[in-house]
Amino acid sequence: METVKTNRQYKNSVFTLLFSEKEHLLELYNAVSGESYPESTEIEIITLSDVLFMEQLNDIAFVLENRLVVLIEHQSTVNENMPLRMLQYMGKEYQAITNKKDLYKKQLVEIPTPEFIVLYNGKEEFPDFKELRLSSAFKSKKEKYSLELIVQVYNINKGRNADMASRSPSLNGYSELVDEVENNCKIMSREEAIKAAIKTCISRGNLVYFLEKYSSEVENMLLTDWNLKDALEVEREEAEARCKEKTSKDIFSLWESGVSLAEAKQRFGIDSNQT
Repeated sequence: METVKTNRQYKNSVFTLLFSEKEHLLELYNAVSGESYPESTEIEIITLSDVLFMEQLNDIAFVLENRLVVLIEHQSTVNENMPLRMLQYMGKEYQAITNKKDLYKKQLVEIPTPEFIVLYNGKEEFPDFKELRLSSAFKSKKEKYSLELIVQVYNINKGRNADMASRSPSLNGYSELVDEVENNCKIMSREEAIKAAIKTCISRGNLVYFLEKYSSEVENMLLTDWNLKDALEVEREEAEARCKEKTSKDIFSLWESGVSLAEAKQRFGIDSNQT
């Protein structure tokens, strides 16, 4: 199976490992976009090695004919600031693929048409499809904007977007793998859950070639990803706890200065009925 020309400097994951193979990436993109690019289509992965999406280490940026596609697998809550992150990312991508001197020439410099795709497989409820727009963050609302960026978010959890999954066996197999690990983690240790999920997927005929070829790498990557998710969740909970503690101290200080407790809470946007 042919592997796409890729930048190996960025952190790899099961997602990037799976879809760095040309057959899988073309199949996935055709399923998501509704296109039908043939196997002969050339693809080059150009993911930037110095750009991280915070919590997001497994993104793929690739050029396919005249398109520059940023494809992200998102395992946590979908962040509404993704369009702004994509805008900053694309500035760096275009800077990397264009010649700075050409920008000062009179002749138009043509660039690949951008596309932004997020594949969501987190635990929180999310629709099958949602568009996130950069203009939603603009302070002044207009009918027409000088700048817009649209991110297409698809829910790839097991049982969601069935038509898309049916067009891409590799995507369907990946969703099955993630779902198996999640379910196994309820009754097994994380390491045991991952090993059992790999065996189950192979026995069902999902990603057989891939999982047999990269079984040890997949185990290590999944273990790293799940540990990272836990670490980020703990960090988030601790930050929320610190914020609540500071707010409580500030409210108490206001109360000591003579402000009523109800008014002090109101200043911090807290319902006076809350304890």
